[in-house]
Amino acid sequence: MSKENEFDYVIVGAGIAGCSTAYFLSKYSNSVLLIDKNENVAFGASGAAGAFLSPLLGKPNNFKDLISKSLKFSTSFYKEVNSKSFLNEGVCRIPKNNEDRKKFESYESYMDFDYKVLDDGYLFDIGSWINPNEICNLLTEKINKKLKYKIDSIVKKDDIWILNNEVKTKNLILCTGANTKLIEEKYFDIRAVWGQKIDILTSDCISFNYHKECSVSKAVKSQFQDLYNVSIGATHHRFECNENIDDCSNCYTEDIINEDSKKLIKLADDIVHFNNIDDIKINNIKIGARASSPDYFPIIGSLIDSRKSFERFPHLINGTHIKESMLEKIENLYVVNGVGGRGFVLSPYLANELVESIINNKKIDENITPYRQFKRWAKKQKKQK
Repeated sequence: MSKENEFDYVIVGAGIAGCSTAYFLSKYSNSVLLIDKNENVAFGASGAAGAFLSPLLGKPNNFKDLISKSLKFSTSFYKEVNSKSFLNEGVCRIPKNNEDRKKFESYESYMDFDYKVLDDGYLFDIGSWINPNEICNLLTEKINKKLKYKIDSIVKKDDIWILNNEVKTKNLILCTGANTKLIEEKYFDIRAVWGQKIDILTSDCISFNYHKECSVSKAVKSQFQDLYNVSIGATHHRFECNENIDDCSNCYTEDIINEDSKKLIKLADDIVHFNNIDDIKINNIKIGARASSPDYFPIIGSLIDSRKSFERFPHLINGTHIKESMLEKIENLYVVNGVGGRGFVLSPYLANELVESIINNKKIDENITPYRQFKRWAKKQKKQK
């Protein structure tokens, strides 16, 4: 496709998942378009993320293995693309209480990364922080973009996806996070967890990243004499409101914002013990809805067409197991979603996995495809009839 507004690949959503996907696709194609309803990349949940990268502690399991693989990949990736904001100078994980400390101690033999005991916690050299806006702009600096572009309609005609009766693409990739209104499949279950991050000015020169009940970034010298920029994140809220995620932002009142800011500063002070907490100035507040799945695993790959799959295999409603490869897929429609609070750890790894699947037919781990949600949903349908 070479005509204006016609592309081989269109990605909807310019958070870290969409920006990473655009970056990896651009290695194979010059016909990539990135769309977002906001005026800039990393404007929603990615902009409000703490953007901390640290290991997951615990005994071996599939989720921990995914996080460890993603952390290794993403750490190397951010270095490779020469991100100016990437600070790979360690994270100190501090137990919240005595019970938590006992858990940490029981996990010592299962640590996937080198560490050393430091003060009240465990220092992991691989721990990092990155600026969401800087990295998303860096990844997409050579990508075609349509920003402040709201999608009202998506139709498919002759194997071509048409957005707003204007933009045409062979392949459509949805990286829309908690806003899933463009996906009509009922099995696709994503829940919004709202969070707030604050950036502060402080006279304290914090040596590296910390995590306890919140995360605190290493201090970066500011433009003001003897003051440093520090990021603190993030809070967690689930609001009971209508299904339109855009309307849910009304639930985040000024009172909640102010209380969350005070809470974050208090939690950070419990970790780093500010010299003068009363002199801290908040210079930025970001709010966004992180997208999480019920089992915490992300979701990437081709969407299953539930209607066509049930027509082909009516016994799915009895809980019959059907291999994913046999089910009907929505052709040339893909997702990267459900990265939750670890978006900057997971997204580069997941984006690369999806692109390698699309371009080179690499098999995606069944633990992270839409299939796992579909088969759970399919088993419940008989009970609901």
